[in-house]
Amino acid sequence: MRTINEVQQAIRSLKAQTGVCILAHSYQSPEILEIADITGDSYKLSAAAGQTDAEKLLVCGVRFMAETAGLLNPEKQVYEANPAAGCPMAEQFSPEEILAEKAKYPGCAVVAYVNTTAAVKAVSDVCVTSSSAVQIVRNMPQQEILFIPDCNLGAYTQKHCPGKHLHFMPGGCPHHSAITPEEAAAARKAHPDALMLVHPECRPEISAAADYVGATSGILNFARKSGHREFIIGTEISIVQHLTLECPDKRFYPLSNRLCCPDMRITSAADVLRALMQIADGSAKPLTLPAQTALKARHCLDEMLRLGG
Repeated sequence: MRTINEVQQAIRSLKAQTGVCILAHSYQSPEILEIADITGDSYKLSAAAGQTDAEKLLVCGVRFMAETAGLLNPEKQVYEANPAAGCPMAEQFSPEEILAEKAKYPGCAVVAYVNTTAAVKAVSDVCVTSSSAVQIVRNMPQQEILFIPDCNLGAYTQKHCPGKHLHFMPGGCPHHSAITPEEAAAARKAHPDALMLVHPECRPEISAAADYVGATSGILNFARKSGHREFIIGTEISIVQHLTLECPDKRFYPLSNRLCCPDMRITSAADVLRALMQIADGSAKPLTLPAQTALKARHCLDEMLRLGG
């Protein structure tokens, strides 16, 4: 049986041989982040992929991230490290359900969280990230907006865009939205000197009780730069591990031990090695999308860049 170090060395060797650029989401394990070329949240990965000369991209994350990388980099070949890694939030509504809901609000625009499938992006007007949602919604000419799929991020956006009227569907991240005010209060009681940093995918009452609300990248940057020494982290529990390793002079506590995404955890270093071996021998199949879906979904992402710039 190979050790992790041996697997990582084999990955580095195959990367050099194949010219593959590895993109790893911040929620991935340290063993994967250590061999990645680009790390970050979902949009940063896709945007940064366009800055590399590599013609082949291997995404360590979930399916919508690979789709987004392909949409923003159509000239590159995009592969999934583990094709079984999906996202319950991204896949909870179909394009038909979105269009039926939109029909209830004549003249409204559809704002899609980046955590959606390409097919849903294709029936939406603009895409947003958790860090850009407020700015983009503010910059939109429409007053009536159907914000999908995460009603918690939508509520956070509505709070900061009082001049807009946002409509929601009953969707969101099953892990962030499951955290209760009682758990937040218990974490505060257990760590009274800690600042609470939470993701806006959490319930509004959790966000309202936090010291900082922001995307994964924002939480990481806040904790790194803060002069404070203790933090309660209200997002995927892997971020506690990463910050603990990166900032050994500080203390980090999970808001809840239930903040664990199995889809993000499913990809292993062995999966990355297997994918690279298949790319090297020509048996790997790059991600493909129907041409019309890709064209419309790309427009949704282009609008994100235009309104969020």
